[in-house]
Amino acid sequence: MKTRKILSTLLILISGVACDDEKLNPINPNQLSVETFYRTGPQLVAAVNSAYASLQANNLYNREYFFLQDLLSDDCDTGGPQLEAQRAQVLNHVFDASNPLVSANWRGWYRVIHRANLVLENSASATEDITENLRNRVIGEARFLRALAYYELVSLWGDVPLMTSSATSPNGNPKAPESEVYALIISDLTDAISKLPVRSEYTGSDVGRASKGAAQALAAKVHLFKGDFALAKPFLQEVISSGEYRLVDRYLDNFEEETENNAESIWEIQFSEDFGAADAWNADGGGIAEVTFRGQEYGPTAWRNVIPSLPLFEEFERVSSGDEKDDPRISYTFFQIGDEYNGGNSILTQDKVQGDTERASWRKYQTIYKRDAENLQSGINFRVIRYADVLLMMAEVENELSGPAMALPYLNQVRARPSVNMPPYPTANYPVASQAQVRTAIQHERRVELAGEQIRNRDIRRWRRQNTLPSEPIPTWQGKYDLLPIPLEEIDNNSALTNADQNPGH
Repeated sequence: MKTRKILSTLLILISGVACDDEKLNPINPNQLSVETFYRTGPQLVAAVNSAYASLQANNLYNREYFFLQDLLSDDCDTGGPQLEAQRAQVLNHVFDASNPLVSANWRGWYRVIHRANLVLENSASATEDITENLRNRVIGEARFLRALAYYELVSLWGDVPLMTSSATSPNGNPKAPESEVYALIISDLTDAISKLPVRSEYTGSDVGRASKGAAQALAAKVHLFKGDFALAKPFLQEVISSGEYRLVDRYLDNFEEETENNAESIWEIQFSEDFGAADAWNADGGGIAEVTFRGQEYGPTAWRNVIPSLPLFEEFERVSSGDEKDDPRISYTFFQIGDEYNGGNSILTQDKVQGDTERASWRKYQTIYKRDAENLQSGINFRVIRYADVLLMMAEVENELSGPAMALPYLNQVRARPSVNMPPYPTANYPVASQAQVRTAIQHERRVELAGEQIRNRDIRRWRRQNTLPSEPIPTWQGKYDLLPIPLEEIDNNSALTNADQNPGH
């Protein structure tokens, strides 16, 4: 869904402001408010579009989301001279509750929640130009987006304030236990699954909206994070058996603009350079600024603020007897000196790369595959969930529930992609006779297949909590940073929170 309709949603932003004194704030019949909006089907759609627009904001997928996830993981390092202090603090795990990067993500997810709540509590008000199918779809979309936001929050912060209605006063909400947050997430996703259409039913400008498959895949992720393998399995099975998804032959089709929303994509955030804006650096999801700065921040010919770590590069397999690693995903994931770009018309040379030129740079999501330099604004969609991730989750579930024999077909299906064509398990590097050996192979396969897709950070956190992480990549994760600090600005501004509510170690 390239959200061209977002202009109309600007009108609903005033609905987050309450009127305490009608005499001082008389209702203007020409101005839209909660009382005068949400009356038609198109207005309800515009409202949920506003929640989608929050995802495109600077504090989420436009910029700060990929920074937080990558810098918290062990898959990334910095390669350029311009990594800002707050980002370097996260990379080095020396940040505190005042860190702007942490605060930005927190604020971004609560904006999504607030806008989704507005849709849910006003969905019954629309009586004109609307069908019940449309109303149900919009409700399903809002529940999916709220569930996504709370999953992001609870998986990184633990107990968080639970808001099930829109904010109407400056008073905040107290922290709710993780169990209550997860209960809301599962309830939202269960309802979303019952209301959302399958992906293939979306056409035209609706392509990219949340679908039944997206809600099922997210539900599986939530249960997997909690270690509830039996509960995750049926959701994964529904996605796999739906016939809606398959692995695409060409691996890089998952990260380029011309092949967005393809058969492997379960759900992605929509971006387009056609709807960029000069103020996109400060985009808050309130207007049209549908671009991301990923290419400029990560690109080998750009700032190179984030590059692949050496441990990640070493994780890729050497299958043959030669000296070179020969997993083809190396060349699909990284740019190295001597590589072609710009449609084969340019060569990456040392003089074009900032910092340590011996280190690889990211290729995924870079626009220079088709042009000679990165642009400040990229229109490449952010793939949040793809089918390869679902297959690898199913491999993990089957290994834990039924053992190696049931897990290997899913692992080998991912490796058998025509453009990858890696030998099936078992391999010399990864024998898979036992459950523990298959667990190691799955962790390896997830790391190399999904590298640079903002998944590794959360994988490490759940494996550590389930005592299945072979070694601790970053020792400080064992204590202080297992849960992120609640932003200081939230504690200062939320009257329902005190310093005693801060997470351990912060």
